[in-house]
Amino acid sequence: MQLTTVLLAALSAVSVSATPSWMGGDQVTIQEEFKVPGDNPLYFCSDPKDDILKIEKVDLDPNPPKPGQKLSIKAKGDFKEKVEKGFKMHLQVKYGLITLINQQADGCDTIGKADLECPLEKGEMSMTKDVDLPKEIPPGTYTVLADVTTEDGDRITCLTAKIAFYR
Repeated sequence: MQLTTVLLAALSAVSVSATPSWMGGDQVTIQEEFKVPGDNPLYFCSDPKDDILKIEKVDLDPNPPKPGQKLSIKAKGDFKEKVEKGFKMHLQVKYGLITLINQQADGCDTIGKADLECPLEKGEMSMTKDVDLPKEIPPGTYTVLADVTTEDGDRITCLTAKIAFYR
């Protein structure tokens, strides 16, 4: 279940209501060689070999996600070590070159909204989660970055996605 928050940040962030940041931020680049296994639009930001969370597979239905429909996420992964309180999640969502969201949040506060608790325990896990995407998502291509690190700056995981929504 702990994987839910990371995936939801990468997949449904375009529906998050936040104060826009119209300036700044680096453009996210998608690297084909770092594709997340499974039926999904996700990519690792860089080689995930040293990440604390080893994502083994993520399947989305439908893929790509569609506004106004339920998005089913099935994922399997393995935490190489326990993740203590104090971890951070950096979330960035862009619509073309315009930055809509650029925020850093406390990881425990964020997963608390999904009824999860810190610490994140070491070991294998799998999860299935359904998310209702709002039909009001404006059409266009969104680039999402979800970078999750420990309090000491060690990478838990970093995911990117390009998701195009159509009318």
